[in-house]
Amino acid sequence: MDTVRTDTTGPVPAPVTFDSRGVALAAHLRVPPGFDTAEGRRHPALVCVHPGNGVKEQTAGVYARHLAARGYVTLAFDASHQGASGGEPRHLEEPATRVEDIRSAVDFLTTLPFVDEERIGVLGVCAGGGYAVNAALTERRLRAVGTVVPVNIGRARRAGGSVAERLAEVGNRRTAEARGGAPSLTTWLPEDLGDPAEAGVTDVDLIEAVDYYLTPRGGHERSVNRLAHRSIASMLAFDAFHLVEELLTQPLQIVVGDRTGSFGSCREGRELFARARGPKDLLVVEGASHYDLYDRPAYVGRAVETLAAFYAKHL
Repeated sequence: MDTVRTDTTGPVPAPVTFDSRGVALAAHLRVPPGFDTAEGRRHPALVCVHPGNGVKEQTAGVYARHLAARGYVTLAFDASHQGASGGEPRHLEEPATRVEDIRSAVDFLTTLPFVDEERIGVLGVCAGGGYAVNAALTERRLRAVGTVVPVNIGRARRAGGSVAERLAEVGNRRTAEARGGAPSLTTWLPEDLGDPAEAGVTDVDLIEAVDYYLTPRGGHERSVNRLAHRSIASMLAFDAFHLVEELLTQPLQIVVGDRTGSFGSCREGRELFARARGPKDLLVVEGASHYDLYDRPAYVGRAVETLAAFYAKHL
C-alpha cells in the first residue's frame, strides 16, 4: 500500500488493491486529517460503493473524500470487471458479484491495524445503494448502512418492455459468443441526446445522467458507458431489497432528492424506509434531483452533514 497522506483540501487517496473471488480490485483508501499510524488509534471505516456505470473517482469518491475529512477511514473501489479492477468479461454488472465485492472490501478493512473492525459501515450511491443494502442483509460486520438516491437495479431493469423478450435476447447473444463471436456490449445511456427539448426528452434523470457521465462534469476515462449484454439477465432477476423486513437490522440512513425522474430513487428510498424495521431515518433534500446528489456542492454538503451525524451515532 502506498503511503497515506492528507493535504489542506482533504484526504489524499492512497491506491490499494484487494481480492474479491480471485479478482484484484483497485481502490482508493483515505484516512482522516492528521492521521498518524504511530498513534495506535483505531478509526471507524466506511466502504463506499459506486453506481452502475461508475468508477471510484466519481460520486463514490466525492462522498469518500468528504467523510474521510469528517474522521472516517474510507475505501472506494471499482467493481469487479469494471474500471481499473480486474475480471473478465469486461463491463460485467453482476449483482451477486457486486455484493460480494462489498463483503471483500470489509475483509480488507479488517486487516488494517488502524481500522476498528467493530465500527465498519457502508455507503452506496444509486445502484450502489441497493447493493449496499443487499450486502448488509447478511453481512453483520457492516454496523450501519447509508444510501444516497438508492436504486434497486433489478426493478429499474424490469421496468418497461418485455422481460421475456430481453431474456431471450441475452440467450441468443450468449450462444453467439459461445460459438466464437465477440463479447456483446450495449450502453448504459444514449451516447448523445442532442437537444433534449428537440428530441422530446423530458425525463430529468436521463437528461442529467448524460450530463454527468458523458461530459467533463463527471465523466472519467474508465467510466466508458459500456455494459456486457449478458449482465441484463442477472439484473432482471435481482431484487436488492428482498427480505429487508426480516434481515436488515442495522441502522439505516436514506438520502433522496424531491425532484423525481424515471430512475425512481425518491420512490425507492421512501419504500425502503417504510419496509425497514430497525433504526432508520429518511432525508429528502428539497430541490435536489438524483444527479444533484452526485456532485453538486450544496446538495452533497447537506447529505454529508446528515450522513456524518448518522455514522457518528451508530459507529
